[in-house]
Amino acid sequence: MKAYVYRSAGDTYRLAVEERPTPTPGPDQVVVRVRATSLNYRDHITLHNLAKRKVDGRIPLSDGAGEIIAVGTNVTDWKPGDRVAGCFFQTWDGGRFDLSHHKQDLGGSVDGMLAEEVVLRAGGIVRIPDFLSFEEAACLPCAALTAWYSLTTRGGLQPGDTLLTLGTGGVSVFALQFGVALGAKVIITSSDDHKLARARSLGASHTVNYRTHVDWDKEVWNQTNGRGADHIIEVGGPGTLGRSMNAVAAGGTIALIGVLTGFGPPTESLFPLLGRNVSLNGIYVGSRADFEAMNRFLTEKTIRPVMDRVFGFSEAEAAFSHLASGSHFGKVVITVP
Repeated sequence: MKAYVYRSAGDTYRLAVEERPTPTPGPDQVVVRVRATSLNYRDHITLHNLAKRKVDGRIPLSDGAGEIIAVGTNVTDWKPGDRVAGCFFQTWDGGRFDLSHHKQDLGGSVDGMLAEEVVLRAGGIVRIPDFLSFEEAACLPCAALTAWYSLTTRGGLQPGDTLLTLGTGGVSVFALQFGVALGAKVIITSSDDHKLARARSLGASHTVNYRTHVDWDKEVWNQTNGRGADHIIEVGGPGTLGRSMNAVAAGGTIALIGVLTGFGPPTESLFPLLGRNVSLNGIYVGSRADFEAMNRFLTEKTIRPVMDRVFGFSEAEAAFSHLASGSHFGKVVITVP
């Protein structure tokens, strides 16, 4: 069977298609015929070796969906034909996060989903909602779950709360959709007025063009009548965290998720966190139990992931380039023939 792998290319990596043996499941494993995968900014980081991670020979991508084609001898909860998605952390079943789960993150420490067939832990998969296509379901394991876990499990978002989400990538658009469905007033930022218009069509109450309003934190403050946002999905890092601290409401929550602006430390004072009694939550996806709860909510509300563009299996390099361009709104998907 065919699989993409990372191969060393100097200080970075390149994508290569290689033939791999047809996988067989261990006693507690399943084999999944992958139908679709999706990209996250983490995959851009890995390909370009921005985090200095050793992944030579590793199959990329944490996100994918397909159907089970074989089960191990100890597996009783799954059968061939079941439609499933893999969990980002294969061993985080529920409860509090443990550092040991970093040894089982798809597309990083272990092989990911950009292959025709993959072997996964039987406890590291979830059933996907019946109303979603494989392409839509492939968008869920990282970006959707990160947004859900931030807002619900860790954030405790309530109807009537104000949510600020930065940008229009996968996590931010899912946060917009979940926030609206949960009864929040959602503010979203972008440098593209067309993207902001699309965000309003998805239910955003207010939008901020951060090129027009360089001090976008002040604009958020004005739009909330000097109260600030109860919840902020912070996907930038250096350069944006300071403004998020300025824009958060007293007693609010900032979910620190991404490193779109780099890995460096914040240069601003952290005092606003103290002065406003703010919670700063470090977020790295979520557990299988959270994934299952999110899927129930998706089904109840009939929420469909927003896909920006779908690439073919042979177009994986183009998909990575499209993600890197930052022109996407929502998720970038790769189908597997």
